[in-house]
Amino acid sequence: MRLDELMAAAEDLFVRQGVEATTIDQIVAQAGVAKGTFYHYFSSKADVLAALRVKFSQGFLDRIDAAMAACAPDDGVARLQAWTRAGVQAYFEGYALHDVVFHDVNHPHRGAAERAAVLAQAEAMLRAGQQAGCWRLAQPALTAILLYHGMHGAVDDAIARGATDADALAASLIPPFLRLVGAPTAA
Repeated sequence: MRLDELMAAAEDLFVRQGVEATTIDQIVAQAGVAKGTFYHYFSSKADVLAALRVKFSQGFLDRIDAAMAACAPDDGVARLQAWTRAGVQAYFEGYALHDVVFHDVNHPHRGAAERAAVLAQAEAMLRAGQQAGCWRLAQPALTAILLYHGMHGAVDDAIARGATDADALAASLIPPFLRLVGAPTAA
């Protein structure tokens, strides 16, 4: 599909040389499509960047959903562990694209809609755990924010330090995350 080829080419070029340095001509050349094909799907590089942002976010959400779906619906502890492991792994594996699509200082909303979707997913997981009696949270939405930004910051720090073991990082995050929600940490 031409759209997939354009997206893959743009992703590769944006990651390798940056959004500003990448031209539409380079994207279409790498995708092997005519320039008119680009304009059939997008009106600008900003549109491609927005589409890549949605693609990254949906992939992130889908990966976490799949990991949590493998757990019993009433096992909040297992679901929080799965959320943490899958989130850390997905971020580690996709950080180059993540940094391109979310760390653009010129982006007016800086990923607000995508962040809201991730926070809603985390909050739903916390509320389900609470409903199952796994913990009692006065402010599940605030707790979701703390979990998300804690994970995000820890992965950013690990990547900046050159760490590559996503599993070890996830394992180190799980005990404080479980303490945050008031769940047993030995699981």
